[in-house]
Amino acid sequence: MRYNLKNDRLSVEIASIGEAYRGTRFDWTGFITQVSWKDEQDELHTFCVPESLIPNEGTGGEGLCNEFGIFDPIGYDEALPGGKFPKIGVGQLTRLDEADYNFARMYPVEPYRMDEDIAAQSARYKVHAQDCNGYAVEYIKSIQIKDSRLILEYHLHNTGVKSIQTHEYVHNFIRVDQHPISPEYEMTLPVMMQTQDMDPEYTPSVLRTQDMKVSWNEIPSQPFYGRLPEISNVSGPTWELVHQPSGVGIREWDNFPVASMALWGVGHVVSPEVFVKIAIQPGESQSWRREYEFFKK
Repeated sequence: MRYNLKNDRLSVEIASIGEAYRGTRFDWTGFITQVSWKDEQDELHTFCVPESLIPNEGTGGEGLCNEFGIFDPIGYDEALPGGKFPKIGVGQLTRLDEADYNFARMYPVEPYRMDEDIAAQSARYKVHAQDCNGYAVEYIKSIQIKDSRLILEYHLHNTGVKSIQTHEYVHNFIRVDQHPISPEYEMTLPVMMQTQDMDPEYTPSVLRTQDMKVSWNEIPSQPFYGRLPEISNVSGPTWELVHQPSGVGIREWDNFPVASMALWGVGHVVSPEVFVKIAIQPGESQSWRREYEFFKK
């Protein structure tokens, strides 16, 4: 089943837990598959696309889906092959062998117990804490819409005996309407993207950077990827993407220090990724918030 949060401007399609995604990379809760927005002229615009347009390619991402521990999985290094480690928003995963953790790999999973409560303009999810080698986290996510804004709020409470040290981000699989990523788009970032942090084989040739602006020289024929450094203070939106011929865009506002950012994409999709650092001692909690604003210039 898929739910729709609706108001006069926004319609947000959310897949029920385990309905559109049952992998071991992305959070199962609040899996947003589409956002539609009506502008002042009552024209409808869409913003979400799948990770890949080729069936069975990629890791199953779609729309706005978040992930915990892509680079620093909790408890993985402590688990022996055949042992378990926790993945927040998913469940207890089984380590398969001596290889390093690979976010794109599918691990055997015992899903957490998860509750969802859906209303007309909001949704609330609770992932119940379950001990895994001393790690245990209660996780609450809420989604709500207000006018032309989509608001995501996260709350983690450490109920285990070990500290939680990891990161979270949203993999924003987006574009405006059906327009491919091309020179028609411009992205604004909080700092200048540094070319030395890009994939040196392809990214510098397809991206054009000037000050804090990023645009594209052509429709990308293969994936591009670049990283930005830690950004302690962001006074405005963390990023903004505009399809310049139509003036339609999307921007993200965050209430936390940005641990790092990444920019990934290919011809049909671009994904600005904003990372928050999670550090929670036993008995403590951490909360953070993201807001997406949809607009037309």
